[in-house]
Amino acid sequence: MPPHQVYARLLDEGRYLCSIRTMYRILESEHGCVKERRKHVQRPKYVKPELLATEPNQVWSWDITKLKGPVKWTYFYLYVIMDIFSRYVVGWMIAHCEQAALAKRLIKDSCAKQKIEHGRLTVHADRGSSMKSKVIAHLLSDLGITKTHSRPYVSNDNPYSEAQFKTLKYCPQFPQRFGSIQDARSFCQTFFNWYNKEHRHSGIALMTPEQVHYGMDKQIHQQRSQVLADAFQKNPIRFKGKVPVPKSLPVAAWINKPATDVLESNLLTCVSHFH
Repeated sequence: MPPHQVYARLLDEGRYLCSIRTMYRILESEHGCVKERRKHVQRPKYVKPELLATEPNQVWSWDITKLKGPVKWTYFYLYVIMDIFSRYVVGWMIAHCEQAALAKRLIKDSCAKQKIEHGRLTVHADRGSSMKSKVIAHLLSDLGITKTHSRPYVSNDNPYSEAQFKTLKYCPQFPQRFGSIQDARSFCQTFFNWYNKEHRHSGIALMTPEQVHYGMDKQIHQQRSQVLADAFQKNPIRFKGKVPVPKSLPVAAWINKPATDVLESNLLTCVSHFH
């Protein structure tokens, strides 16, 4: 019992040994028994995901967002899978509910379309119920796909999906509400076709996701370089004597890129091991 209880019971028995404070002092100094007695929640320590993609179909990010329906408190659910290196949306779907079985079908179909090889792909998501479900875990295991999850309440762990949803919902044509699920599907069909094939993405050297995903970016980069070189030849003064060059092509896409000193340390370790 705690000292307060012992002290009171002793007084009721007609005995006085010491004060309550003295009981605490003896317990702490001589027996080391003073500690927090209440049970506290022991939360697990989540590891920060650090994912690297150096070419398409190495790392996919997927998420689900709500689209407002025709009346208040009604929603449609948009599932989107994106390749983080090319920003190409490899699969999307709109449904009346969030369900692991629907996500399973979308992931399976997207892997088949992209001809994903066993052991090549990592799929990243947050910790929603569908993302953590056994249905998805078993599917990814069967397909030889590694799965990773964001830390709880850390939106930066899934930045590519979050940014893509912002592009969708800040689109000038995006409505306040969709009249029906058919309206939502029609809008997204147009939007994702534009996003993949026409949208020049600032994160991938102003290429479209389709151009990077299917290897057309190098040829386009050469064409842009030639156009800028020709412009320089016609009027060097306009460019202050320096030949302009287009933005460099992407070489890597990170989720939570490690600090530079950590990367250098790993590199030195690899070189030392090689020698």
